[in-house]
Amino acid sequence: MAVLGIDIGGTKIAGGVVSENAEIGAAFLLPTRAAEGFAVSLAQVYAVIEHLFTGAVSAIGICAPGPLNPKTGMVINPPNLPGWSNVPLASDVAARFGVPCRVENDANAACLAETLFGAARGCSSVFYVTWSTGVGAGIVLDGKIYHGKNGFAAEGGHVTIDYASDSVCNCGSLGCIEVMASGTAMAERAEHLIGDDPATSLESPVTAESIGRAAAAGDLLALHVLDESALMMGAWLGSMISILDPDIIVIGGGVAQIGEPLFSRLRKIAPTRTINQFAAATPIVPAALGANVGILGAAAVVMEKH
Repeated sequence: MAVLGIDIGGTKIAGGVVSENAEIGAAFLLPTRAAEGFAVSLAQVYAVIEHLFTGAVSAIGICAPGPLNPKTGMVINPPNLPGWSNVPLASDVAARFGVPCRVENDANAACLAETLFGAARGCSSVFYVTWSTGVGAGIVLDGKIYHGKNGFAAEGGHVTIDYASDSVCNCGSLGCIEVMASGTAMAERAEHLIGDDPATSLESPVTAESIGRAAAAGDLLALHVLDESALMMGAWLGSMISILDPDIIVIGGGVAQIGEPLFSRLRKIAPTRTINQFAAATPIVPAALGANVGILGAAAVVMEKH
């Protein structure tokens, strides 16, 4: 029997029928149309499910941006899905289609997918990072997603790394790793410096990917931004190693596409920022599942319980 994996994002909804071997068969994608409000975007979710659902589908897994409660299947109030306030998505989908449904935070689902099918296959404790416009995290311990008491664990992007910072994160706190070192923060830092460095090859609008390309070509401004961001992220990862002592750290998202120039810095810095004497042996690796991680993650969540 196959399961259906649905990945709800702020711009698109992707779905796929996933076999027990993590092979994606039929797939379908629609724009979320989030700006048009809750009724429209929810209808898009149902349209994707209806397009893919057949009698061969035994369960539906959904991953979505938080905050949400995976224990109840309630989507609480994600900032990039306007109007989605306390939506009992899991129970509504299960009632409509007559099969079990689970809803999971997208970073947690991606962590489980990488554990079962990707870069962390064979590992039992995994710390996953999605490093993109923001910073998200997921934790698998003993082969299971760690949710915490209220289902809100692993919000690693909102760990403060600079208590004296005046940089306000989207969560309302100050000095979070997300507001300090996300791809968005990297681009903003580079944009601020461009005017003072006429020799730089960077041009506005800057992206994390263009910073990576310029750094690889030896651009000093880009190298400075890359070094600074890797230092902050490496220090944060060192703290995560101190807390979790994971088998492996897996990093996905747009910033991770910078590749080895970034990962080599993280592997050097993280072990210097933890009490864990074995940290240098903790692999820090790129995610393996690429654009399919959301569909596979959603499917993995329901495979785990079904």
